[in-house]
Amino acid sequence: MSDLLLKAFDKEESQEFPELNVGDDVTIHVRINVGERNERVQMVRGVVIRLRNGGNNKNFTVRRIAANGIGVERTFLLNSPRIEKVEVHRSAHVRRAQLYYLRERTGKSARLREKRTFAR
Repeated sequence: MSDLLLKAFDKEESQEFPELNVGDDVTIHVRINVGERNERVQMVRGVVIRLRNGGNNKNFTVRRIAANGIGVERTFLLNSPRIEKVEVHRSAHVRRAQLYYLRERTGKSARLREKRTFAR
């Protein structure tokens, strides 16, 4: 590969996001196109069920419950210019690297135990 191509993939992260962990309850503000010229910011709130740390191709998957109890998963590139902001609302105590078991669960069984942090 040429040096120019390698430099394009090794760019440093330009945005400052909070540290994400599996089980975090997050809100992602994403810019989406509406029509040809218009853009708006859409908020997606859900639970991080997967993190992939692949250098410049870091991505994470967020699962939320939409209308009528239908689960929706969306994968975001962490270094994408489309992501405006990431807010972490709470963290959960989990024992798995990927929370795929949440796909079969609904209601109270899909809840995660909150990780409590104490400030000193």
